[in-house]
Amino acid sequence: MAGERHEWVRSVLALGSNLGARAETLAEAVADLVDRPEVRLVDVSPVVQTKPVGGPKGQPDFLNMVVIVETNLGPYELLAHCHAVEAKHHRTREVRWGPRTLDVDIITYGDVAIDDPELTIPHPRAAERAFVLFPWVMIEPTAVLEGHPIVGLLEDCADADGVEAFDVLTDQETT
Repeated sequence: MAGERHEWVRSVLALGSNLGARAETLAEAVADLVDRPEVRLVDVSPVVQTKPVGGPKGQPDFLNMVVIVETNLGPYELLAHCHAVEAKHHRTREVRWGPRTLDVDIITYGDVAIDDPELTIPHPRAAERAFVLFPWVMIEPTAVLEGHPIVGLLEDCADADGVEAFDVLTDQETT
């Protein structure tokens, strides 16, 4: 329910951008996500550059990262907050998996499992997406997703070869 306070819950959020000033957008989005007193920053992954997975051909590479937060917002309130942050950064939803200025996905919300048309937690494709698992492993290598260590899940990801380190200060991939 809107306005209802919950216990503090640890949540993993995945952020991505492949349009505009990608690194700047991600940095601003992290600040916007934790700008509310109901959301506390726990950890931030390094930024990685990845090839698009799914969606239209020919779109630009993504910058991706993961943040871990603690929140006392309910899962639907957190979703609304994530959507508000996306909107602030001019996110439009015209083409599924298309190019976007900002994407913020709730990967986990404590141990909660939700499966409805508005919200699915854990995120239904996170276990097969290196662009989520790789930055997550960098800050929480012992994390488990749906009973599976994320390190093992990452090893099985088809898109793992397309993940590259990215230096946000120079705005280019690192070797």
